[in-house]
Parts: sequence; structure tokens; C-alpha cells
Amino acid sequence: MLPYWEVHDLGQGPYMLMVHGFLSSRAQWRANLPELTKVCRPVLVELLGHGRSPTPAEPEAYKVSAYVRAFEAIRREVGADRWLVCGQSFGAGLAIQYTLDHPDRVMGLIFTNSNSAVSFREDDSRAKTQAERARIIEAGGKEALRELRIHPSHAKRFPEEIKAELVADADMLDPQGILRSMALTSPDLSVAHRLKELRVPTIHVNGTWEKKYQPLREIVAKQLPSIEIVDLPGGHSINIEAADGFNEAVKALVGRTS
Repeated sequence: MLPYWEVHDLGQGPYMLMVHGFLSSRAQWRANLPELTKVCRPVLVELLGHGRSPTPAEPEAYKVSAYVRAFEAIRREVGADRWLVCGQSFGAGLAIQYTLDHPDRVMGLIFTNSNSAVSFREDDSRAKTQAERARIIEAGGKEALRELRIHPSHAKRFPEEIKAELVADADMLDPQGILRSMALTSPDLSVAHRLKELRVPTIHVNGTWEKKYQPLREIVAKQLPSIEIVDLPGGHSINIEAADGFNEAVKALVGRTS
């Protein structure tokens, strides 16, 4: 079963797969589309249990390997021999894993701050955070999702129209899909130990105001010396909070690779 996806075919240039983060939706990229469609054709995917995507009952559908297969199916359906890949937060782990598994299909990779992707698997603090979030959701269902600090209703630096769209999409979140994503997808998102295997042009756009993430930024730089890191003033959702800088970084990569 494929997740929901849509193509912005009014764009020009190569296709670019764009994968949002946890509790987000296609609206994650709303601030970027006007500029990025000048140089590429964005393919927006919504995670299972999020937005317009289904919530399969089968555990296998939530595996990272299943997402990689789904992305390949989407690539074939849009007719792209090669494309660019972009991932935000939770979606960054999926984007990087896909790139590692299919380097011949990826022209270039962009990813943002991602604790799930860059933390090592044995990170106990992440496991504790996930367990606490699961407890809250299991106890309170859909209403409890709003209690989570990462719910878009708590965002303080988003343009109002984008925040409103993200919150409206968050109302469609399926608690069972979220729990399955946490239990079945999240544990295998870590690619810190494999970053050195990346062989495609790669940009990491880092929101410097997310202080807890900055040690992980240094892991990225150490593991992959060839990477270009673009540090921008903003937090976790840097593509929204510093949209102009993010757009310029992506456009530069598209120009170099296409």
C-alpha cells in the first residue's frame, strides 16, 4: 500500500521527492514550493497515518524497507530515471535510507535537523522520549496528540497561514498510525553509522537554534566530510523558519546536479 503522494507538475526540471516529519503533512513544504517549482517538480509524500495517507493494519507497511520500496514505486510511476530526494526530521531518515539503497536513482540529497536519523541506535534518551509519547497517545487517543510538544499547534515561529494548514492536517492524524510509526518505523531510522557510505551530492540544512541538535550536526560533519552543511538561524523546522535560505540551498544543489 502506497502512502499518499502528489506531484507539482507545474514545476520545471527534475523531480524531487519530499518527505515531511512526524505529526506534519504536505503543508510542511508550503513555504518552499513557490521557489522550488522554478527549478524542480516536487513530489510530496505523506507518511502513513498522517494527512491523506492510509493507516494500514499490517505492521510490515511501516518498516523503513517498505517506505523505500514505496518511494521506488512512486519514482517509476512519475517516470523519473533519477530524481532528487529531500527529507525533514523523521522524513530525513527515510530519505537518507532510500538514497543509501538506491544511489543510482538519486541525483542529490537534502536533509534537515533529524534526531531520529543522526542519533545512534543505542541512544537511551530517544527511546525514553518515544516511550513517554506512546504512553500519552495510548491513554488519550487523538486528543492527546495535541499535548505533544512537537504538535504543530505549539509552533511559535511559523507564518500563520502555514501553521493553520499544518494544524488542520494534524486533525486528520490517526493515533494508531502514529503509534505504529513510533513502534515500527522509528527504531530503524538511525543512519548515523552509515552516513559515510553516501556517494551522492548531499546538503544538510541545519537550524542552529535547536541547541540539543548541534552535537548531532558535528556527527554528520565527521561521518561525511564531503557534505555541505548550511547553517541557518531557526529551529527544527528550518525549511519553514528560514525558508529563503533553505530554498537557496536546494536551488543551488539542483543547479549543480541537473
